[in-house]
Amino acid sequence: MMMMINQDQKKTTTTSDQNHHPYYSLEIDDDEFPGGSYGFELFSRFCYNNGGRRIKIKINVSNVSLLHCCSLFLSMQNLLEQTESFLQDMFYWSWNDIITCLKSCESFVVYADSCGLLQKLISALLAHNSDLVHLKSPPSSSNHSPETSSNSSSSESINKQQSSSTKSAAWWFDDLIVLPPKIIEKIIKRLGSYGTNINSLILTKFLLHYLKRIKTTTTSKSESYGGLANTAVYGVISVGKSTFSCRKLLWVLRVVGSGFGLSKECRAGLEKNIGELLDEATLDDLMVSARHKYDQADSGVYDVNLVLRLISIFVNSHRHHHHHHHIQRMKKVGRLIDKYLSEISPDHSLNISKFVGVAQSLPDFARDCFDGMYTAIDIYLQSHPRLSLEERSKLCRCLNYEKLSLEACKELAKNPKIPPKITIEALISQHMNLGRMQSRVVVLEEACRNMKGHQMLHLHAPPTTTLFSTFPTSFC
Repeated sequence: MMMMINQDQKKTTTTSDQNHHPYYSLEIDDDEFPGGSYGFELFSRFCYNNGGRRIKIKINVSNVSLLHCCSLFLSMQNLLEQTESFLQDMFYWSWNDIITCLKSCESFVVYADSCGLLQKLISALLAHNSDLVHLKSPPSSSNHSPETSSNSSSSESINKQQSSSTKSAAWWFDDLIVLPPKIIEKIIKRLGSYGTNINSLILTKFLLHYLKRIKTTTTSKSESYGGLANTAVYGVISVGKSTFSCRKLLWVLRVVGSGFGLSKECRAGLEKNIGELLDEATLDDLMVSARHKYDQADSGVYDVNLVLRLISIFVNSHRHHHHHHHIQRMKKVGRLIDKYLSEISPDHSLNISKFVGVAQSLPDFARDCFDGMYTAIDIYLQSHPRLSLEERSKLCRCLNYEKLSLEACKELAKNPKIPPKITIEALISQHMNLGRMQSRVVVLEEACRNMKGHQMLHLHAPPTTTLFSTFPTSFC
């Protein structure tokens, strides 16, 4: 683009020809000019109204940043002095005026940052919010991995203090969501809480609030939010599982898990925390939609791959624990997964290998009864009528026939979708199971008779005499 520049407004010129003419032409690249074509238009309209003598466009909080950067870009001394004079009072502006000025930097944030304007505006913003200043983190000598939760006493005490003031601090959450991600990133870095350095529950909740609002108000996601998403996850992990329940952790995964460029490392750390608390989840918590179309082609409408990973984490975390408490937690997950299988079974795009993978992901002792599993298999067979005999047999081998109730076994025997060989195996297993139960009953009955006979013998036995009972009373 081309414009005519008045030499009275520019301090220096570069050619001798320009010294003899009040105006000269200047070619400008749209990509380099602050604010692009809009910035050029605003700057031109301001300059062609004779600067400060007959101004139709007044300098205000909405345009001062752009005009200031334009004047620096073109070395326009007259305009630069006016914008600097206006910006000198930024620490006396209102909270909303500072946010408006920061928001106006969105299209030229790189240039505003390089000239130092962005840092000055952030300083003014922090000066208006004591809550934000108090969240400033001390320098961290070592980073923590998202794969391991920080459970130190110091971090827990900080979290308790911050959680008590979260509600009072939330007043500024909605005010800052209008700012672009690059500026939010600069603010978080200024507080020393970016990336693995974050140890503030309030900032963590703000980032989650910010990302959630971005996700619900925009149709297109950008990976420019990746740094903020990673920081939010680091914050969730750093405060520990005592602050975020399984349901809240799954909500966090829904917010940051798709469209924001979350790193594999952060996703793995977040899923680890969720998986270890899987017994606290409900069926609704697990009904997470598949992230991509290729996931839907493989695992159906729902993110079955995620559930498989969570189950694997839970099983591995309890593999070496045989205490009654851990066994009960495993059985609780078993009941949950049976409900999950019944819920996803009607999905026509659910691959049989995914169904079997979920069905076989838990150890046998996680289920006292396989009736729930049979119900899920029956629904899957009805929803997928074109399965081959081999595929139907593969499904049924997920069952432990010995743990089927008599009613479920009868239903299985009548089900035309069940392969005949499987029906015979189930009936034989059920017959053997009944035989074992009858044997146990006989043993128990015999034991009861023996105990009863022993008690009767004890009741009818004569009194026991001792050596001293035969002596006269006077000798005692």
